[in-house]
Amino acid sequence: MMLKKIVGSVAVAAVVVAASAAQVSAQVSKGYTDVGVVVGIGNLGSASASFGGRFEHIFKVLPDLGNGLLGIGVSADYYSYSSGSNYSFKYIPIGATMNYHFKLENTKFDPFIGAGLGYQIINCSYSGIGITANLCGNSAIYFIGRAGGRYFFTPSVAAYADVGAGAATLNLGVTFKMK
Repeated sequence: MMLKKIVGSVAVAAVVVAASAAQVSAQVSKGYTDVGVVVGIGNLGSASASFGGRFEHIFKVLPDLGNGLLGIGVSADYYSYSSGSNYSFKYIPIGATMNYHFKLENTKFDPFIGAGLGYQIINCSYSGIGITANLCGNSAIYFIGRAGGRYFFTPSVAAYADVGAGAATLNLGVTFKMK
């Protein structure tokens, strides 16, 4: 139920921004930087959602690859779940990816693919009859493969989505261009 409210709120915010936008011409270009918030769903153990942030800076034009753009992205997320008072899990995946942005004629849409590495901080605990223990601290490095895109409502505000490794299978949110 909580997940439906969160996804619904993100969708309503996106519609409000879209309704207020006129003609938008907002293609990312070299020097473009944005920051955003995301809600993740899928592949979270027993957690219903993750919450996180995204940051990206576009730093290079790639004329030999269809005039696409190269950017570096950073992501951080958080999710947790528990079983009553017996055990709890907390995850904080932090990652960095190199993203290739495809050059399109439609400047409202910015699709990308990316690859990189992440570090997942894991904290688990168990509390039972006469036993309290830290069951895991298996933090680890992991590979990130990601595909996603932005859809610009205004030159500075875009809906954001990505699929791949990290806190969730699907992340949805909003990004804001930094001046």
